[in-house]
Amino acid sequence: MLTLLDGLRYSTLTSYSWEWPRVLLLLPALLLLPALRWLLAHRGRTRLGVAFVAGRLRTDWSALLRFLPDMVLLLCLAFAVLALARPQRTDERVVQTGEGIDILLVLDVSGSMELQDLQPNRLEAAKRVAREFVAGRAGDRIGLVAFAGDAYSLAPLTTDYDLLRENLSELRLGMIANDGTAIGTALGVATNRLRDSRSRTKVCILLSDGENTAGNLDPLLAAQLAHAYGLRLYTIGVGQDGTVPFGKDEFGRPRYVETRLDETAMRQLAMAGGGQFFRATDTEALREVFDQINRLEKSEIKQTRYRNTTDHYRYYLAWSLAFWLFWLAVKNTFLTNSLED
Repeated sequence: MLTLLDGLRYSTLTSYSWEWPRVLLLLPALLLLPALRWLLAHRGRTRLGVAFVAGRLRTDWSALLRFLPDMVLLLCLAFAVLALARPQRTDERVVQTGEGIDILLVLDVSGSMELQDLQPNRLEAAKRVAREFVAGRAGDRIGLVAFAGDAYSLAPLTTDYDLLRENLSELRLGMIANDGTAIGTALGVATNRLRDSRSRTKVCILLSDGENTAGNLDPLLAAQLAHAYGLRLYTIGVGQDGTVPFGKDEFGRPRYVETRLDETAMRQLAMAGGGQFFRATDTEALREVFDQINRLEKSEIKQTRYRNTTDHYRYYLAWSLAFWLFWLAVKNTFLTNSLED
């Protein structure tokens, strides 16, 4: 129950949601009622010629009391309008049921990810699209592995997506001193992360632009081991084949290098891992690949919303009735004569 003055505070009024907000448009119109009343009374008044003596009449503050009934009536109507607009407060509780899936992002941060066939380069494009992918998930645990010549787990499986996006933002070229592309080692780290997971669905998304050039673990064997532990492996080959831009020379002219993705190996890895291979030659294609994986790996999360709405119109209705009774007392008792005299 609102206290006597709390309901009149501006902060209280703005905290409501209104069931019929358009009714509040009547509040400014109330101010026109006294003017309308005066206009009608002035036009219908019978004029009587009276001669006044020269001089000024003495004014007294008690003369203002003749406006008291009109002010009381206006307050009565104003509170009635507030009550009709149905001020409400709603508490919402969301109950989430169902089980998410475990996803591990395995991203290549080797030197070749600096090539600029994706803008501004392959790594930055992959980071941006991966952040969008994370933002589109709900209830899933997601982890992050980065690899070049070695592989490291940067984020455990977590639903703390802010932490995950922060880790994605911190990925950079050269962060792993041993350059190269150790795809087998990266898959081994991912399998270690996911093999103890109790989730019914475990997904590994491997994003790379090159062939395996480092590490002691054969990528195909690593993919088979991952699948044996229940992982589903999606591989994404990033970049175009042929001549692609790569920085600028000392004269500011763009440099170009020859590059080619070992698509066959990436396809074999996906097949061994029970997943699917995708090729992304530009940023938009990479975004479409992640969208497609997002659709393939949907979590069965159900959200039930419980809304508890409390009406507060009674408070303003009580004020309106109180002013109405006061107005009746003023208009129908001896007080009327006292105020008009």
